[in-house]
Amino acid sequence: MRVEGLLAAFPKLIGQHAKQHTFVETDTVRYVYQPLENALFLLLVTTKASNIVEDLSTLRLLAKVVPDVSGQIYENAINEAAFELIFAFDEVLTAGGYREDNATLASIKTNLQMDSHEEKMATLLKESKEEAAKAEMIRKQKEIGQRQKQALMQAFANQNGISTQGGGMPGSSNMAGFGGGGPMTGFGSDNTPAPFEYDDYPVKNQPVEPERPRISVKGMKLGSKGAEKNKNIMAMMAAEDNFALMSNQKAKLTEVVSKPSLPAAPVTLSLEEKINVQMNRDGGVDSCEVKGTLSVTANTAEGSAITLAVNKPVMATICVNGWTFATHPKIHKSTYEKSGVLQLKDAAKGGTFPLGRPVAVLRWTYQDVDAAPLTINYWPEDQGDGTIVVNIDFEFLGDDKIVLENVDILMPLGVTDPPVIESIDGHYKHDKNSGILCWHHDIVDSNNASGSMEFIVPGSDTQSFFPVMVKFHAKSLFCPVQLENVQTYDSKQPVANNMVQSLVPDLYQVA
Repeated sequence: MRVEGLLAAFPKLIGQHAKQHTFVETDTVRYVYQPLENALFLLLVTTKASNIVEDLSTLRLLAKVVPDVSGQIYENAINEAAFELIFAFDEVLTAGGYREDNATLASIKTNLQMDSHEEKMATLLKESKEEAAKAEMIRKQKEIGQRQKQALMQAFANQNGISTQGGGMPGSSNMAGFGGGGPMTGFGSDNTPAPFEYDDYPVKNQPVEPERPRISVKGMKLGSKGAEKNKNIMAMMAAEDNFALMSNQKAKLTEVVSKPSLPAAPVTLSLEEKINVQMNRDGGVDSCEVKGTLSVTANTAEGSAITLAVNKPVMATICVNGWTFATHPKIHKSTYEKSGVLQLKDAAKGGTFPLGRPVAVLRWTYQDVDAAPLTINYWPEDQGDGTIVVNIDFEFLGDDKIVLENVDILMPLGVTDPPVIESIDGHYKHDKNSGILCWHHDIVDSNNASGSMEFIVPGSDTQSFFPVMVKFHAKSLFCPVQLENVQTYDSKQPVANNMVQSLVPDLYQVA
């Protein structure tokens, strides 16, 4: 309590003295201080009998320690490094309050590292055990995958009356090809018009030249997570600062940089779900996770002081196994649990939603491998003559309310040579620059629940045909959430709103 009282008195005392002073004395103690950046002070409280020259020397050393440990002279940075600063100060000062002999910044760093040979050995032993366990897991995984693949190949051969004793699958098929749909709108799931039309059924007698020089492509590079993340960060920065990006960056970020049109309603509501699906090469689903968000964007002052009511009883009945829900920390959780009403905790005190910025008020997560709406069976086979025959088919497993639009299945070919299409349902496009084949369907639903494609490409490395990426867009959601009403908090009057609802894949692939 005495120390807290001394610290509380310091700001008042320093205001009574000139800024060039470095100490303030009272009847019992002496405050020795040094101003730092951003209105911060480094303070040493001593007795009046202490040697002020030694105190100033100690203070200068501590002033070097603070930025070295915290990195920056900001309040939040110092708070985050509070324990490290305490340990560093302990290396400078003894238990009695005196300075350690020969204490320097270099010796403090050495002592803080606390290099331990025993810790290094324990860490190396732990890492070696983890590596051994990982290697054993990979070996068993390969054995299981090989057995499953052989069983699937045998079942496929028996079903089609094909003998597998002579090597791989045959290089041609008697399946009739289908044309379907219209021109594709692009490789992604947006509605940006594509600069090309998709081809219908191709010329089947296109010659295959196994000896033709090929350019190998190491894996699929549709746009790495890092590149996509950097692009999104640049777009967000441009939107916040209203930067007009130059040349090609302006064209890429037009939707983000351009000013939106005037809102047609006081509030915009967004129901968005993103699905992550990992499929294995045997046609099975390893994981499926759906993450959903209900966001509120207040466009006017009227739309900022609102409450939302959702059909929580229905959600509680249907969303049982594998579902988790969470409200924003500023949402009154007990009110939502009792009545399904989403409102701010400080709404009674005049709290409102921020204008022009979306706020996620409700989030949910759903995990179930059976929830994947689309499965892919992808089968590249080396024929041993410099060519690879690829068979791929999809199956729609969603219910009647789910309709997948602009479905693109993107396959790396490992070469830049165009494929010879043997049979196809839908449309395709080959990008020779990236060596990617896109299989497109305008609509995939319960009425168009399956499709297949077979093609031939030169090559021998079947591993270069992975991963296969799937892109689509849907307006229906997995979660049965519905807005029952949107009204003002005070007068309970209905508030007009715009509703946006979408389901898109965040990562949907066969690897």
